[in-house]
Amino acid sequence: MRSKLTRFILPLLAGFGGAWTSGAAQVGDFREIAFPALPEFEIPKPEVYKLSNGLTVFLMEDHELPLISVSARIRTGSNYMPAGKQSMGEIFGQVQREGGTLSRTGDQLDDFLEARAAFVETGMSGDLGTASMNCLTEDFDEVFGVFIDVLRNPAFAAAKIELAKVRLNATIARRNDNVGGIVGREFIRLIYGTESPLGRLAEYATVAAVTRDDLLAWHKKHYHPNNVYLGFSGDFDSKELKRKIKAALDGWPKGPAFAEPDVPYQQTSKPGVYFIEKGDVTQANIRAGHLGIRRDSPDYHAVTVMNEVFGGGFSGRLLQNIRSEKGLAYSVFGGIGDSFLRPGLFQVGMSTKLSTMAQSVRALQAEVRGMIQNPPTEEELQQAKESILNSFVFNYVSRGQILSQQMTFAYYGLPTDYLDRYRAGIEKVTAADVARVAKKYMHPDRMALLVVGKSAEFDESVDVFGEPQRIDITIAPPPDTKARVEKTASSVEAGAE
Repeated sequence: MRSKLTRFILPLLAGFGGAWTSGAAQVGDFREIAFPALPEFEIPKPEVYKLSNGLTVFLMEDHELPLISVSARIRTGSNYMPAGKQSMGEIFGQVQREGGTLSRTGDQLDDFLEARAAFVETGMSGDLGTASMNCLTEDFDEVFGVFIDVLRNPAFAAAKIELAKVRLNATIARRNDNVGGIVGREFIRLIYGTESPLGRLAEYATVAAVTRDDLLAWHKKHYHPNNVYLGFSGDFDSKELKRKIKAALDGWPKGPAFAEPDVPYQQTSKPGVYFIEKGDVTQANIRAGHLGIRRDSPDYHAVTVMNEVFGGGFSGRLLQNIRSEKGLAYSVFGGIGDSFLRPGLFQVGMSTKLSTMAQSVRALQAEVRGMIQNPPTEEELQQAKESILNSFVFNYVSRGQILSQQMTFAYYGLPTDYLDRYRAGIEKVTAADVARVAKKYMHPDRMALLVVGKSAEFDESVDVFGEPQRIDITIAPPPDTKARVEKTASSVEAGAE
């Protein structure tokens, strides 16, 4: 066996070697190698239609494996929860599935799905509710029935609500253990505002305030077919599936349209220096920035290229200068972020030794100014565009990924040809465009600077950057630490189970 394999591999390697030698002889530098133009890449489109009750359906067949996946986006979200009950979104997302339905308990659902190697999950994040399922093609009818039951008829079992609260309380108790988590969340609060739903934190009191009636009322208010986008990808026949969808969902009564007010946030930058004392760390965590752009900005493509020049991996200026040349950090990042319904965040950040905190802050500030003052070279521009375009295809290696993107764009009101225009938009970006958007969207004088670390070991005091405002990250205690649950025979039995 080995001799046969050797006889096959050695000529193959020799061929590769000859090809490499031949190619290398033609150029003196790898940058001189001429590559052919990227071939046209046509992105498949799902079939999209609406039921009579307003539910939007996306279909994309994929017969590679005998599986069918379903995903739903529901127009709701934790950003719209009332103040004092901001924890309701996370609890809702967990218990909608785990709490069972009017016909099956959560444990019965677990057993049913496990026996079929299937799953049904629900969740809720900032601007949307989610539900998903995956199963073998042969089990689709049964599992899809469970999926619809979870979507329409959640029971929100009291015991599962309490379990979700225990989990969330445990997360609150640990939230200051990870310094990266601290700097990330507190920076968001600095930019969007602590009073904005985007900056509110779950607390023991907000967890305790959530009731089963709250969850039922929220479901009744928002879970209507005209607020649902439902996508199917996998091994099915579209004509037959349409019939099943109509039979299962066309009778779901249409409800009121989503009418929650826009999510408020701090729209004026509040530059300044902010500090969190963290005495049990060996590094300083640094974050600086302000508001970014919306995804539908006409400058989105130019900003994307600028981000690649500025912070795009090992070829970006940040890593080249701060890591490779100055040796101040293993990892450093930065760029102008975007979001669908509001501006994202422009931010630069890194972790460094405590003894190089001030040096690192100055290095980050210098890179921001440098991006504004020094337009990209032609080499930087081409490398950035090629990196973006060459990696573009890998974002859509499966039809499920493509379907998910198309559903997201539809949910947020972007045009159906958004992806088709992306590549052309990147190709058109010039060095002048990058210089323009850097000046337009990067403002060193408006940046909020956040430093987290052990101040006694800093190379210089944070004060050298301005009068620091200290941020208190103390976790508020539970509203009633003396509360006790009465021990009864039935409660002991339930706890044991």
